[in-house]
Formats: sequence, C-alpha cells, structure tokens
Amino acid sequence: MTINIKPNNLLAIVLLYIFTCSAIAGASKVARENNDLAPEATAAEAAVSSWDIPYLKEAFIDSTPADRKDGLVVGDLVTNAGNKDMIVKFAEEIAESKHGLYDSMLISHKGKLLFESYYRRGRVNLPHFQGSATKSYVSLLVGRAIQLGYLTMSDLDKPLAFFLKGLDPTQFVRGIEKVTLHQAMTMRSGLRFSEDEFNAFRTNTSQYKGLDQVQAFFELSAPITTESQRYLYQSPDAIMVMQVLDAVVPGSAKDFIKNEFMDKLGINVYGWKSDLSGLPKADESSSLASRDMLKIGTLVINKGQWDGEQLISSKYLADATSGITNAAEDWQPDDFKYGYFWYQTDIAIGDKAYDAKIAWGGGGMYVMVVEALDLVVAITGHDREDVIWNHVSKRILLAFVK
Repeated sequence: MTINIKPNNLLAIVLLYIFTCSAIAGASKVARENNDLAPEATAAEAAVSSWDIPYLKEAFIDSTPADRKDGLVVGDLVTNAGNKDMIVKFAEEIAESKHGLYDSMLISHKGKLLFESYYRRGRVNLPHFQGSATKSYVSLLVGRAIQLGYLTMSDLDKPLAFFLKGLDPTQFVRGIEKVTLHQAMTMRSGLRFSEDEFNAFRTNTSQYKGLDQVQAFFELSAPITTESQRYLYQSPDAIMVMQVLDAVVPGSAKDFIKNEFMDKLGINVYGWKSDLSGLPKADESSSLASRDMLKIGTLVINKGQWDGEQLISSKYLADATSGITNAAEDWQPDDFKYGYFWYQTDIAIGDKAYDAKIAWGGGGMYVMVVEALDLVVAITGHDREDVIWNHVSKRILLAFVK
C-alpha cells in the first residue's frame, strides 16, 4: 500500500512532531528543575551488589534540589550566588564520561544543598560504597568518643597496647610501645609486613579473629624504629584504631557507630561491613548515600556541630583535618598532606589559596570541605583511574569565588 502525503500536510506533520518533542523536552526540564524525578533505586537494585546496578538511561542534573525531609536545607544555585552555567557544564561533561566513570555530584554552599546530579549507578536513595573514605569516618568516630569522654586528647599519644587488654606483650616485637593512636591515624605506626603476611591477615579468619588480629600485627611486624615510623598508607593502622574504639566505648563499636554517629546525623540507611575480627572494617567497606556524605562535610565545616549539638570535639577535628604529615605515596597528589585519616591541601584560585579538607576513597569518592567558601562537595564514582580531582578542585571552587 502506498500513502501519498501532500507537501503542506507533510510540513504540518513535521512541525507538529518538532513541537511535540520540544514540549516533552520542556516538561523534562521543568521536572528536573523541581527534582520530581531524582532517580531512586528499585527494590531489586537495592538488593544487589553496587557493581551490578544497571546504568541510568540518562543523567539527572538539578540546580534546585528537592526537600526530602532528610535533615538537609535546600536552595537553588542561581539565587545563592553559584555560577550555574559553569557547574552544569561540568556536570554534563561528567555525564558524557569526559572525566571518567562517576555516579553523583552534590554541592552545598552556606549550609544549603544547591546542586544535585546522578549518573550511571548513582541513586538518590541508595548508599554508595565509600572505599577508603571510610577511614575518614573512623577518624570522626574517635572525635565523637573524645567529645563524650571515652577518650581524651592526651590519649592520642598513648601506646595502642595500653587500650587493648588481653594481649600478650611478651611476644611483641621491639618498639611496639612507640605505636600510638596519633601515629596510627597519620599512617605512621611503623608496622611493616611482607606481602604474604598481608594476604594471611585478609584470608585466615580462624587465626586472626578478634584481638588475635592485633596480637598478630604486634608479633609479626618488623621491629618499630624511627626510620619505619614514616608515612606508609596501609590497612593495619586503621584496623587498630577501630579495635581501640571498640575497647573504650560502651557496648560495641558497631552500636557506637549507629547510636552516636549515624543516628545523630539522621543517617538511617547505610552499610558497614565487618572484617575478620568481627568489628566494623576501618580501612574500607562503609556505604553512604550521596546526600548523607554531604552531612559529613557539613559536620566538618561546622566544627563538629550538628543541629545545635557538639558531636565531635572541635579541638580534635581541627587537628584531624590539618596537614600533619606529607602524603607520600606515588598515587597521591604531591601537594596533599595527611591528618588523622583526612587529607588536606591548599587549592590556588587566582592569587589566593583555599584550605581544603578531603575524605577520599578509591574509585572517586570525595567529601571536600572548603571553610573559606562555606562549600561542601560530595562525589561518588567507580572509576579505576580516578582522574577527576583537578577538575573538582579548580572548576567547582571557581564557580563560587567572587
């Protein structure tokens, strides 16, 4: 069958099609401005590994985030003096994979969530694995324990073994008394192991359970010396800090995380896996939703206060997020310093440098706090190379510098 369409009718149909497409696009844009369609995980997606979550069909980019009654104050990017075009352009580049494989980017300025975007595996209601940013959260737990009186600032300079009852010091290698909380949280414990020993720690669940894990660290390490107590990024340092937390707080470290940290911040859905000791893993394996990552940054920028309550010792937090030592691994930026499981760097914009505090996890997990701009940025990703940092540090800050 042949259908003949007169030119005038054909033009009308084309115009109608264009108008319809424009209307649909306009409706989509309005919906995004109102954030009515922020991508949420289905029950099936929430039940699988984060690596198995399917990619979003299209990115979600919004400069007027919705109030989800989750403890965050919201605003809009234009009214609150951010450069919308600059931020949106960067978000579109992320959506187009120009900077790697990232799943979300959220920005808070002057206490308000002004920008929210999700890509690929990002979902507004789904906790995202945090990688080594978990260490930064462990540091805040120490600050919470200090605020509540379970630890003191002077305790940071005491040997770790002082807090861990039930160890056998007769088997310790020489110099274990030099391993303090301060040294461990700056990755300068001085513990040194062979690759085979590291593999055994990760796989032998019967031999390294509970405090036996720390006993093994203290027995199998090479002797602790001034030379060995230099910066070396390694898991045992964080693991030992979690052991101390479990020893000093009432109940368990797991309960402490929930009752004295997550609940206080209104974080109701999160993940935190256990390690061989049975305690929450301290070096990785926590999961947080992107909006809840912003809460972490807001807590830091408010000097440990949340909703009128001092949750984290302000003195501890100032030290924890300062540049105590150089971050010295070849994969870490040359200008990064390290505090208590937090990074610190100065970001130059024009003739001014901005002090940035950063929780950073492999794959592209960032909580960046810039107090001078009252700015918090949360980013999640699953990018093996994790190459986005220079764009985050310069382009986002530039959008808020006056």
